[in-house]
Formats: sequence, C-alpha cells, structure tokens
Amino acid sequence: MTALNRVPSLWTRAGTASALTLAAVGGGLVLPGGAAEAQAATTATKALRVAASKHGAPYKYGATGPHRFDCSGLTLYSYKKAGKKLPRTAAAQYNTSHHVSASHRKAGDLVFFHSGRSVYHVGIYAGKGRIWHSPKTGDVVRLQKIWTRSVWYGRVG
Repeated sequence: MTALNRVPSLWTRAGTASALTLAAVGGGLVLPGGAAEAQAATTATKALRVAASKHGAPYKYGATGPHRFDCSGLTLYSYKKAGKKLPRTAAAQYNTSHHVSASHRKAGDLVFFHSGRSVYHVGIYAGKGRIWHSPKTGDVVRLQKIWTRSVWYGRVG
C-alpha cells in the first residue's frame, strides 16, 4: 500500500475536526522528544540550502560572505542564516559540534577534514558522499564528492 493510499484512511479515522486541525497545522505529527531533533533537522536543512545557494562564489582566505568565502566562512555564514552561531575556524567548529560517526551522518552535518589530530578543512554534508564547500584559492563554492577517509562529522545543535 502506498503512502497516498493510506491518506484517506488516516483522514477517515481522524474524524472531521481532527482532520481540520491536522490540515491547519500543516499535517505534521508531533512526537514526544522529537521537537529538538526536528528543530536540528530544520536548521541543518536550512544551512545546507544556504551553502548550495552560494554555488560559484569565489574562495577568499578569511572571507565570511556574503559573496566570497573560505571553508569555515561558508559554514559559519550558512548556519548563521539558519539561526545558529558557529565559531570562526574549522578546528573551533569541530570542537563545538556534537561528533557523530560516518554511519550516523545526515545532510547538513559538518564534515571536518583532518591530518592526524589537526582539522584543516570543513564543508557541509549534502548526502550521497558529497559536500558543499569552498575549497581553496582560485576555486569556487561547489558540490564535490568526499575524496578521503580522513574525515570526522559534527552536528550543530
């Protein structure tokens, strides 16, 4: 049974008043304990959209937008527009994020590139092994496949 086939039975079981209430609030269901996770997902999704909207913006060392970015400047700008404050550097962003494993990464998480214990680059995970990032001098903000296994993931809370 497809999701579309289940909708009429949901409306039938909910009753007219409940159906109108669901429709008025956008049809979403609220689960206990789910509000914080839903808010984090919304923030991450917004930050991801902001980063993607900067596609083609030139790299400039130390730049935090809105027209030029370095790597941590792009993540700082994207999350700021989504309503979250991040520190300035990739290493500081790593230190303040909630660390997650590769198997638990989600779109909108930060991807930290490291050499040993030193973080040297950051981007925003876009899903399917790709990130939005501002790579280096002479390059532009772009979507790129993650090219190494030397990455850590962080979730902005």
